[in-house]
Amino acid sequence: MREQIFRRARLVLPNEVVLGSVVVRDGAVAEIQPGAGGVQGLDLEGDLLLPGLVELHTDNLEHHAMPRPRVSFPMLSAMQAHDAELAAAGITTVLDAIGIGDPYGEGFRAGDQSAMLAVLDKLEAADVLRVDHLLHLRCELPDPNARALFEPFSGHRRLRLLSLMDHTPGQRQWVDLHHARTHFTGKKGWSDAQFDEQLSLAPERQALHAEPNRHWFAHQARQHGVALATHDDATAAHVAQAHALGALICEFPTTLGAARHARALGLMTVAGAPNLLRGGSHAGNVAALTLAQEGVLDVLSSDYVPCSLLQSAWLLVQQAGWSLSAAVAAISRKPALACGLDDRGAIEVGLRADLLRVRELEGTPLVREAYVKGRRVI
Repeated sequence: MREQIFRRARLVLPNEVVLGSVVVRDGAVAEIQPGAGGVQGLDLEGDLLLPGLVELHTDNLEHHAMPRPRVSFPMLSAMQAHDAELAAAGITTVLDAIGIGDPYGEGFRAGDQSAMLAVLDKLEAADVLRVDHLLHLRCELPDPNARALFEPFSGHRRLRLLSLMDHTPGQRQWVDLHHARTHFTGKKGWSDAQFDEQLSLAPERQALHAEPNRHWFAHQARQHGVALATHDDATAAHVAQAHALGALICEFPTTLGAARHARALGLMTVAGAPNLLRGGSHAGNVAALTLAQEGVLDVLSSDYVPCSLLQSAWLLVQQAGWSLSAAVAAISRKPALACGLDDRGAIEVGLRADLLRVRELEGTPLVREAYVKGRRVI
């Protein structure tokens, strides 16, 4: 039986922060001991010991797999870089968010991404992955090819979450057409004329594909027993529609009203950590801080900046008045439970010893060490 002791740490437990020690046996938390402890074990010198972070939604792999427009990078190298970046950010479990489909037939999400499955298996077999990698498939409903792109992932052992997305300009995330135009012309390189053309084609595309795909993907989630999320809800009607299809998670609601309705229906609400750090949404939607202050925020996600996840918990304490235990739960235990992972996300006896050693510098948390099932990965 392999035993490790982490002593003289400020333990961030589910309901309090206390000085103490944690005993780990065979990759799980075996004992939690209050007080300064003895002389045996790793002396954390008063640093904080947190549960490892759980990330439900990150596009970070895309940044490594396609670092420039139309420039592909080998998936093996991209995955290794992505994995290392997550671990350095304190993320010990990740649901890699894979965009399934692009209605415009452009970019990374328009193609078959299933090569990553074999790459993950190869890296896992070689025992070089730092982080526990699971999958979140982001299903772009207006894409006529979305179902075909989903098939290689159907029923896969890593699949934990499906989300229903529709990024059509003029609704949900892109209600404000000015912000939508800026995004599509800037990120995709469209001309104003191309944006206007696609905007005119959107109603037909949605009528033909979005609603049939919405029901088809919801059925897939039920059939395979994975969590279902709704994405970028702007209205109570959006939330109610998803709830009726079995959604348990409301990702990035764009209005306070939608978030309030999600809370009323029992959905867990996810907001972006970059939104919190930046002081607002880049698309002009509701601020994550507002959701936190109004009591309708459950989970934070790093979205497109992995290092933002840990920092966002400190901002919940500093700006929204949350306790550190509650803020850490929003980036560890609550996202774990949202996708059915009840074996991690808190420092509790019997749970996985996914642990994070953190030191504060001028009010900012810095990762010193990260452990996955008791094994040091950073």
